[in-house]
Amino acid sequence: MNRYRRWIHIIVPLAILIVAIGARREFTEVIEEAQLKVFDVYQRIQPREYQPAPVRFVDLDDETLEKVGQWPWPRTYLADFVARLANAGAAVIAFDIVFAEEDRTSPTNVLPLWPSSPEMEALIANKEALPDHDAVFADVLSQINAVSGYVLTQESNEKKPEYKVAWALNGDDPRPLLRPFNGAVTNLPIIQKAVAGSGSFTLIPEKDSIIRRIPLVFRYGDSLSTNMSLDLLPSLSSEVLRVVQGAKTNIIRSSNAQYAGAYGEQTGLSDIKIGRMIVPTDSEGRLWLHYTDDVPERTIPAWKLFTDNFDNSLVEGMVVIIGTSAQGLGDLRATPLNPVMPGALVHVQALEQIFLEYFLDRPDWSFGAEIIYLVVLGLLLIFLLRRLGALWCAIIGVAGIAAAIWFSWYMFTDFRLLLDPIYPSFVVLLIYLSGSLINYLRTEAEKRQVRGAFSQYLSPALVEQLADEPDRLALGGEMRDMTLLFADIRGFTTVSEQFKGDPQGLTHLINRFLTPMTNMILDRRGTIDKYMGDCIMAFWNAPLDDEDHADHACDSALSMFSALEDLNADIKAEREAAGELFFPLNIGIGLNSGEACVGNMGSDLRFDYSVLGDTVNLAARLEGQSKNYGVGIVIGDQTAQAAPQYASLELDLIAVKGKEEAVHIFCLLGDSELKNQAEFQTLQAKHEKMIETYRSQKWEEARSLMAECRVLDDFLVNPLDVLYDMYEERISDYVENPPAEDWDGVFVATSK
Repeated sequence: MNRYRRWIHIIVPLAILIVAIGARREFTEVIEEAQLKVFDVYQRIQPREYQPAPVRFVDLDDETLEKVGQWPWPRTYLADFVARLANAGAAVIAFDIVFAEEDRTSPTNVLPLWPSSPEMEALIANKEALPDHDAVFADVLSQINAVSGYVLTQESNEKKPEYKVAWALNGDDPRPLLRPFNGAVTNLPIIQKAVAGSGSFTLIPEKDSIIRRIPLVFRYGDSLSTNMSLDLLPSLSSEVLRVVQGAKTNIIRSSNAQYAGAYGEQTGLSDIKIGRMIVPTDSEGRLWLHYTDDVPERTIPAWKLFTDNFDNSLVEGMVVIIGTSAQGLGDLRATPLNPVMPGALVHVQALEQIFLEYFLDRPDWSFGAEIIYLVVLGLLLIFLLRRLGALWCAIIGVAGIAAAIWFSWYMFTDFRLLLDPIYPSFVVLLIYLSGSLINYLRTEAEKRQVRGAFSQYLSPALVEQLADEPDRLALGGEMRDMTLLFADIRGFTTVSEQFKGDPQGLTHLINRFLTPMTNMILDRRGTIDKYMGDCIMAFWNAPLDDEDHADHACDSALSMFSALEDLNADIKAEREAAGELFFPLNIGIGLNSGEACVGNMGSDLRFDYSVLGDTVNLAARLEGQSKNYGVGIVIGDQTAQAAPQYASLELDLIAVKGKEEAVHIFCLLGDSELKNQAEFQTLQAKHEKMIETYRSQKWEEARSLMAECRVLDDFLVNPLDVLYDMYEERISDYVENPPAEDWDGVFVATSK
């Protein structure tokens, strides 16, 4: 095991490298999503420069609908519209629109809706002689190069687009790699037969709903027939290309075709030959799109076609795609450059790229190139990390990642190739971090040996701070607002008498007591200053900052009593099982908040991290007073003010031994849940009234209120009988020996 541990700094990063190479194929979709985001950034930084191409977008925009009329228009309007485009010299007219239903304005459809009259009866009787708007539209389409569009759906139906093109294959059958569609929303049969071409304008977004690639071929149906042409359908863009060139057949070249270089693997499509044009695609027959910014030159508002002064040169010899950007018609798509681009404009930009022979490509060798980069840089870091250290390897890694990003950008801008810099860079970063982490853990393990030794003598928090800031290992202190805690076992002499002949047993008991008490303090951000026999001294807000130090101290004190109950229960069971007497452990706790001096104190040879000051002395005195007042926890005035959400009652205005200045002291009885109880609030009000009358020397009224308090405190786990007995004794003494006229209620303690 030790032999392997010596090589762990190589084994782990090398394992990460091997797993990353294998995961590259297993998590293709996740990795591709990251790649696409990078390619989006490239496009946003450098969009394709717009160059004129023989493609125009005739837009049924909101202005057109306002001027010409709402959509859908009567097919006679469309016939006139298309005729105007054809007469203006448009080479091909394609529709990013599907005409799936009959024109509702045709006479045969509209006449039955009109009120009955002799004239209407005559029209209805001769309706067969009236023109059918769909037929008028189809007649115009049959006389021009028109391409209709349709939508493919996953849900199966009986409608099927009309085949206008044949398909030929060079290489492996690409159909298994194409996503199947089982249904379609098609045009009316009369329109389908009239057009020269018909293609799907279905756009398939990525998982984030962004259109980055446009399919040129679709698969229709789940099953594969013997005739490939029956299973493949063209896109609107590819049909436009075919019709404008007068071609009849599209030729697909896929893996293992001549010069394809797939080396026996079925990697899908490589390109599609449409007429004289060869269009490169990805494995699923999709064309990568490189978008331009919005330019007005490519778009013609449709309403201009209806004007007398329309400039025919705008469409002469052009491929025209008719679509809509109107908000209400809902054909808006997200692209890397535009979150609301009209769907027809996606086809327009795709055709521009094809006509200009401007193609983005992610070549087949890109995967291998990325893996080679990953292996070379990864192995370099693995073997240099131990020798050169984290800093130099970080420089090498950053330089390698920067080079990958630069090379990817260079290939995009100069060669229009899409290479991924992210996944290899991420894995290299992971290799660097894992190697650095192992070296760090090895160093920390050595430091832990030192920490472990010194933690036996110093506070763990202090040891960590000194390890991080060795300069603090010097004499000196600082003033801080802190909360101090002193806790002591009551009646420890009686407890220790049980272990007269068993000092190890007494030590075990003390350790057993100190461990849970310490945990309660440390768990609430406290620092143990020292153990003094059965006494614990702790503080908050040093050496680490703690804005809620009074809250944490109060919570710790209450938790110490809960932990003590569990400890007493365990010890009692053990004693009874051994037939021995059981004396429960009881503690008193004092808490006080205020400014104190904390730091390294001692001599040049030996010093300790501790705290000094009047606040500390008062906290120790309050712990001593807890027995006199018969309560478990006594807290100072500043602690009570800093933690108002805890249930506390004022005990006295006392000048503790060694101090002339009197302070208000309180007993801590519980948390906010107890404070919010109606019984406690009633007791608190009555108790405060009793204290007030006592200090006003209204002795009988104070006694009466005290009697009520004795009844009201029955709900407490430990009623305040000792406290009220003490006040009864004081009042009796003051009745016989009245205090001075200037007496302000201060009690001067004579014991610690």
